[in-house]
Amino acid sequence: MEILLTIVAVVAILAGLAGVILPLLPGTPLVFAGLWLLAWLDGFVHVGTVTLVVLAVLAALALLVDYLASALGVKRVGASGLAVTGALIGAVVGVFGGFIGVVVGPVIGATIGELLSRTGHRQAARAGVAAGLGFIVAIVAKLGISFAMLGIFAVAWMV
Repeated sequence: MEILLTIVAVVAILAGLAGVILPLLPGTPLVFAGLWLLAWLDGFVHVGTVTLVVLAVLAALALLVDYLASALGVKRVGASGLAVTGALIGAVVGVFGGFIGVVVGPVIGATIGELLSRTGHRQAARAGVAAGLGFIVAIVAKLGISFAMLGIFAVAWMV
């Protein structure tokens, strides 16, 4: 049974890493779940509570980055508050639209928000592009956080 659970933990970690890039999978929560399962299988001998709390905080940070990156990208280009709100709403609603929805949701939301604020098509397009770039920045940040989680776990395991 222990071998089966170890395989499940490794599959969760690998699926989590894939989920960082493919937004249909909950990336960092799966990475955390796999790491927690490995620690549990070891009786928390090598990886204890403090390390697991740090990993949980990093996983939560990655989720926050996921939702805020597009909105912050939109804000960075001087878009209106409606565009920022639109990017946030688009990110949340996009989850229900599969991969395309997650990618396009913040872009459409920011663009619509900026159009509603009557700042013109050019600024609306800038807001949409900024939301898309924010999505890419979020993927890079989540990858960094996920690999940091793996590194912290590995160091704790070896010490």
